[in-house]
Amino acid sequence: MITDVLIVVGLLAALVALLALRVLVLTRSRGSVLCCLRSLSKERGWRVGVARYADGHLNWIPLIGLLPRPRHVIVRRGLVVSGRRKVGPGEFYGFIEGVTAIECRSGDSAYELAMGYRALTGFVAWLESAPPSAYLDVA
Repeated sequence: MITDVLIVVGLLAALVALLALRVLVLTRSRGSVLCCLRSLSKERGWRVGVARYADGHLNWIPLIGLLPRPRHVIVRRGLVVSGRRKVGPGEFYGFIEGVTAIECRSGDSAYELAMGYRALTGFVAWLESAPPSAYLDVA
């Protein structure tokens, strides 16, 4: 009986350690910023994750999850940024003051990305650094 409890506690501790390691690896990786995402097409709330910049797309990886692959891929070519707003304090409890939400549309997908001002500056720079042949629409 006691050994069964110790095994369960040990497994839970290993799971927590693996999740903590995942968070550290994702947040400390080069080119990654903390970014929350909310799909406008589905009735879901904000999800905390990491945005990782690649050549012509932005990979969004959930902070807590089992798979290490991106859940959403936002392609820079044809990306439409249609608005921005400050996130209210009661909207999501994990936000600190000064977080901005950006409404983005790419093809049939519509998202809101929420990030701090430093990450927002990097996102805008990533958008503006697109090659001249890329179609971008920034409102």
